[in-house]
Amino acid sequence: MFRLSLSKVRGLVLCGGEGVRLRPLTYYFQKGMIPIGAEQKPLLEYIIRLLKLHAIMDICFLVGYKAEQIHNYFNEGGRFGVRLTYVYDRRGFGGTGGALLNAYRRGVIRDSDETLLIYYGDILSNINLSEMLKQHNESGAVATAAVVKGYQVPVGVADLRNGRVERLVEKPVLDIFVGIGILALEGKALKSLERLHREKQEMDLMRDLLPRLIEDGEPVHAYVTDAFWYDVGSTEQYEKLNDDTIEEHLGCLLAP
Repeated sequence: MFRLSLSKVRGLVLCGGEGVRLRPLTYYFQKGMIPIGAEQKPLLEYIIRLLKLHAIMDICFLVGYKAEQIHNYFNEGGRFGVRLTYVYDRRGFGGTGGALLNAYRRGVIRDSDETLLIYYGDILSNINLSEMLKQHNESGAVATAAVVKGYQVPVGVADLRNGRVERLVEKPVLDIFVGIGILALEGKALKSLERLHREKQEMDLMRDLLPRLIEDGEPVHAYVTDAFWYDVGSTEQYEKLNDDTIEEHLGCLLAP
């Protein structure tokens, strides 16, 4: 299994949001702490165990809403065999990009000689992070986004001609590449994030930072994967997630 130097890879998990789409559950739980699978482990535990499997031991939680639930469960990461630190969100640094910039401003991450593996905290996956980081390192990319091919539209789609419906397709799968909320980023990209912050206080990594890097002529690549992934970002999605699916794709992460 490919390994980057542990001193040069930092895992960053974005888990500070209020989880509005998961209400009413998130009135009581931080969204990363909602129980998953037959063993009812927190969503974030699956993420931590996946990072550790791929030798990413130095991990930072970017936290805000109900952060105490996360800290009380994971503490400094000792019982999971990783080193955990926490950076709390602060006003003026909104969105995923703002959370990352806040961590940079506080000195938790550097803008040189460090690769950041950024993982959105409502995503479950068994993606091969070692392979993704290997591609990222060898390609010389400043950013590499994990993508899958095919997106299922959550509603029916109609083909119209002159107001007449000629065809209806229920929840079609579009032949496009879709980002899955996992991103490898070189620390030097944080300089672009700094410039973006002069224009807006709320920044999104996918919507704002990656397009800016492309505009600046920086190499932004994609890691195409057919790995299992699941967005647990809404109550509807959470209700559809069954224990058998978790056992099939992620059960190995909980093995002793």
